[in-house]
Amino acid sequence: MTGFTKSRSASVYHGGFLLFISKSERGVKMGEYKEFITKINKRFGIDLALYKEAQMKRRLTSLRNKRGFKNFTTYFDALMKDEDLLEEFFDRITINVSEFYRNPKRWDVLREKVFPELIKNKQRLKIWSAACSSGEEPYSLAIMLKEHFSHVNFSILATDIDERSLRKAQRGIYNESALKSLPKHKKSKYFIIKDNKYVIRNELKQYITFQKHDLLKDTYPQEIDLIVCRNVLIYFTDEAKDNIYRRFSESLTKNGILFVGSTEQIFHPYEYGLQLYDTFFYQKI
Repeated sequence: MTGFTKSRSASVYHGGFLLFISKSERGVKMGEYKEFITKINKRFGIDLALYKEAQMKRRLTSLRNKRGFKNFTTYFDALMKDEDLLEEFFDRITINVSEFYRNPKRWDVLREKVFPELIKNKQRLKIWSAACSSGEEPYSLAIMLKEHFSHVNFSILATDIDERSLRKAQRGIYNESALKSLPKHKKSKYFIIKDNKYVIRNELKQYITFQKHDLLKDTYPQEIDLIVCRNVLIYFTDEAKDNIYRRFSESLTKNGILFVGSTEQIFHPYEYGLQLYDTFFYQKI
């Protein structure tokens, strides 16, 4: 049998027929995606190459196809002309899934063990809710501190790369589904119900500063006692995660705590000057 070589083609079955796709054809498609993310980085300063490629490419290809674009070149051109399309694109590349007291057992550890440890020799706590999405996490932190550690002074810096999420966080208006893990008495104490929505009371807002921040390139705050960054780093490459963990460690005070998501275990925390404090909690050495 002649005519085909592995070095120049790949075979796939489609509709019962054996098709051959040349390397050049596959290269054009891959090169087209890489050109697209390069343009995005140059135009908006967001480096999608630091996100896991298979996940991000699949997500964006699905969005592109849904809008009827056959390739990333025409899709990019359309993004530059259509504000609604661009907004949808940013919504897809950012992670905006959150709720109050998400994974309640971890919050029990925060209340029973972490905060008592942090306030032993502190009159004031500096907390950073990194990649805070639409604000459920920083408000949860404020509720816990007001409810159980009312004598402690604290400030919370809440950051995210998505400006639309930050605007929603600043408004502090949520559907009931976002509060499903929040105890009933806390709903009535810290929220006002208006038009079937739950609105954060102003007394909590005063403790939180919302700010745009890119974990991959912006300066990190310093002298932080507690960093909460959950269910975000799973989307980044190992290289990007390594850099972020190092910078988180540098941001923490001695004995400060990093609280990560349930899928984000740090396998070698000592490499970052950290040690395991509890499940999904790491302490700066």
